[in-house]
Amino acid sequence: MLGLSLRAAGICLLSATGAAPTVWAQTASLPITDQQRATAERVAQAGVALSELAPNAPDSHTVKRGDTLWDISKLFLSDPWRWPELWGMNREQINNPHLIYPGQTLMLVKMDGRAQLQMAQQRAGAQGGEADQSGKLSPRVRSSDFDGNAITAIPLNLIEPFLNDAVVFDTDELASAPRIVATPEGRVLLSRGDLAYARGDLSQATDYRVFRNTRPLLDPSTQEVLGFEAPYLGTAELKQGEQSTELPDGKAVIVPATLVIKAVRQEIGVGDRLSPVPQRSFTRYVPHSPSAPISGQIVSIYGDGLNAGQNQIVALNRGRRDGIERGHVLALWQSGRSMVDSTSDKREVIRLPDERHGVLFVFQVYERVSYALIISVRAPVRAGDRFSQP
Repeated sequence: MLGLSLRAAGICLLSATGAAPTVWAQTASLPITDQQRATAERVAQAGVALSELAPNAPDSHTVKRGDTLWDISKLFLSDPWRWPELWGMNREQINNPHLIYPGQTLMLVKMDGRAQLQMAQQRAGAQGGEADQSGKLSPRVRSSDFDGNAITAIPLNLIEPFLNDAVVFDTDELASAPRIVATPEGRVLLSRGDLAYARGDLSQATDYRVFRNTRPLLDPSTQEVLGFEAPYLGTAELKQGEQSTELPDGKAVIVPATLVIKAVRQEIGVGDRLSPVPQRSFTRYVPHSPSAPISGQIVSIYGDGLNAGQNQIVALNRGRRDGIERGHVLALWQSGRSMVDSTSDKREVIRLPDERHGVLFVFQVYERVSYALIISVRAPVRAGDRFSQP
């Protein structure tokens, strides 16, 4: 895809662990799906119709540091998630379609009502050599401005904090999870490096995430409980398990487990719950449209806001069981307002059509709930607003 990918087909992040974003070293092994390959094969035959280009598509673009797949796709095509078509347009010139670097220049070639995207490069040096008068290639050392860091699909800084922050449990399992029962010297709040004392079954792991009590996520239409959102507070490491000791008078007394706070996102205190840190897993984010029609509503705005704008996070009332996938691009709709037809003697109440006014990018999926980043929007987003396939 233009060689565009998260290293251009996937952003690889450590999910739900608190670790920093990590990129696979061997990007050449990243997969291309059959559907993406088929699209590329089709488009590579004739290019893209001029009508499918963005209104102000440039003749060329030099990739710069800070560019993302989404940014570049948006420059050339009206729908930025249609990256397989961009990849297909120059697939013969990119040995590894997963890599595109700052310093490379992309050229838009238009002919016979079609457009193709090609890499600007010297033909003579394309194979790493230079032709002499006889046409024979000879080796030549060639310098490059590429910094070795391929561009990503979307800005990582917008998503990474929420891979831990936004956590949904299918059941209210935290209600019976291990809990912090005391702090040294009766402290109200704990910070990094402090000790905490906890009770409950801590035999499952040594590293734990700390959460505040959950709140139910309700479907805006049916009021059905879709899951339980738990505010993420930080991580803690188990140092000593719970024990029982005998007092001088012969009575047994419980000594709670001891943990040390390793990382803090919000202050931690008595009553907060503990859940084992899940195994690290790499997640690729490939922008793509759902393969089937889908519709749903915004459940809530993440945080305490009543409405949201660009680069904020929203919860959706659709999840894995509904066909939602990481990387899905969805359209946001604003309900048409009701008004009185002042041009009619009957003064009838009419309702204007719904208007598409934004784009969502799904980055975290649970069984019945998903989290999405608002990529673009023209009006405030509220709980209950509708979304669909783009």
